[in-house]
Amino acid sequence: MSVLTLRLAGPLQSWGASARFSRRTTESAPTKSGVIGLLAAARGIQRDDDEQLQTLAALRFGVRIDQPGTRLRDFQTAIHWETDKSMPLSERFYLADAVFVAAVEGDHHLLTDLHAALKAPVYPPFLGRRSCPPAQPVELRLHPQHNLLEALSSEPWQASPWHARRHSRHPLVKLPALIEEPKSSMRAETIRDQPVSFAAHHRRHSLRTIVRHDVEIPHPLAAPSAPRHDPFDVLPEESA
Repeated sequence: MSVLTLRLAGPLQSWGASARFSRRTTESAPTKSGVIGLLAAARGIQRDDDEQLQTLAALRFGVRIDQPGTRLRDFQTAIHWETDKSMPLSERFYLADAVFVAAVEGDHHLLTDLHAALKAPVYPPFLGRRSCPPAQPVELRLHPQHNLLEALSSEPWQASPWHARRHSRHPLVKLPALIEEPKSSMRAETIRDQPVSFAAHHRRHSLRTIVRHDVEIPHPLAAPSAPRHDPFDVLPEESA
């Protein structure tokens, strides 16, 4: 098994696991369905190609929260393109200035193809919604013979410099990581973002299990530790 890591950073992101009528929320971290959709778009897979989509959906998924960002709410209006009538006011939620490292684990050859596709995507990537383009290239690197936790523990911290400077007193930074686990445990949570079908007329998602971990990453901007200071060092030693 190998792991492919991705950097998900942009002015706005929105990773919805559920949508109720005119209210579109966002999760606090990228969803598996959103990242699988991004990979499928890079390879040019069509929405109704369930066979190829299920190959990608079988990949094990994890995400590290490098910079949680700020939740924003936006009100949007629209006009029906045929009747020119105003549509109902809708609420859209976004994450502003967030940075994540997402990872998928699976067959090395499949991940090699996905890595190449991300460098020259058929369809441009976006961060949950088409109105949310990434601020940087999405692909990071391929980790041969690694599992999800190892790969997410070895990737350098991807936070913005202004965010990293706020934590520069600590040589290590502790980051939460959400790892997909096939077996349930006492610490497990469930989320409905396992893609079953992306077909426009019948989108379906099922539940999957995740476990929260904490990983420690070296701080690239950590201030050097101050030398030990003892005021008694200036006093002469007593003679024996």
